[in-house]
Amino acid sequence: MSRHSFSDTPEALTLLSRVRCFGGWQNQYQHQSTALNCTMQFSVYLPPQAEHHPVPAVYWLSGLTCTDQNFTTKAGAQRVAAELGIALIMPDTSPRGENVADDPEAAYDFGLGAGFYINATEAPWQAHYQMYDYILTELPDLIEAELPVDSQRRAISGHSMGGHGALMLSLRHPQRFTSVSAFSPIVNPSDCPWGHKAFSGYLGQDVAVWKNFDSVELIRSGATPPPLLVDQGTADSFLEEQLKTDRLIEVCQQRDLPVEIRYQAGYDHSYYFIASFIESHLRFHARHLGLR
Repeated sequence: MSRHSFSDTPEALTLLSRVRCFGGWQNQYQHQSTALNCTMQFSVYLPPQAEHHPVPAVYWLSGLTCTDQNFTTKAGAQRVAAELGIALIMPDTSPRGENVADDPEAAYDFGLGAGFYINATEAPWQAHYQMYDYILTELPDLIEAELPVDSQRRAISGHSMGGHGALMLSLRHPQRFTSVSAFSPIVNPSDCPWGHKAFSGYLGQDVAVWKNFDSVELIRSGATPPPLLVDQGTADSFLEEQLKTDRLIEVCQQRDLPVEIRYQAGYDHSYYFIASFIESHLRFHARHLGLR
């Protein structure tokens, strides 16, 4: 037996909710984040296998306006995760709290709910918006120390802004992840409106700095991802202006990278799209996590 139990509440975490689900547990926790300098919430699905031994994990990064609850309640991922023996880790999309800066006009695409998974260097954002460090280091270290999650087997996935985060982090740190997948990712944020707004606000005006966190530019400059799967809906209203999937296809072809990028006819940007293909993504990750 692991030193952990499904009934444990680690000292570093406050258990906010706990719901039985497909033989495992869907939990939500709260903790004090050093990287973000605020209190954060995140959700974890622990499959039945975690009662007996540490299990590998897929980290899911959500998109603009989301919290840890969107994927948890809408994707329908727990059934397959329970079968495969994979933990699902769902962090929030930005720092939160009374003292955390937000867009003055409360825009949906900047500030709260729009951390873009980078470390801000500009005032006032740098005081809290350090999502890169939080996702890459602080949250995995906390989870792997306190919950029955394998510290050697991590995969990463995400949607839209979170797809950008998953791709970018895996390109910059391929040794950290066995595989990466994304739904409707923002692949070229240094050259789209969402990315212009976020990167100029968080990182300043130097476009050369932006390119260090842009998946297309990272691949163009020689970065190689772990095994990669992308699904993009053809009816996605953000495809042409914001997502620019063809640019990812083009740069991967130029590098002759063995990636799988699929257009799915008629699907949009919603969680109906994610729910339709999440099983395929989890089985993809399971193969590379050594489960199938």
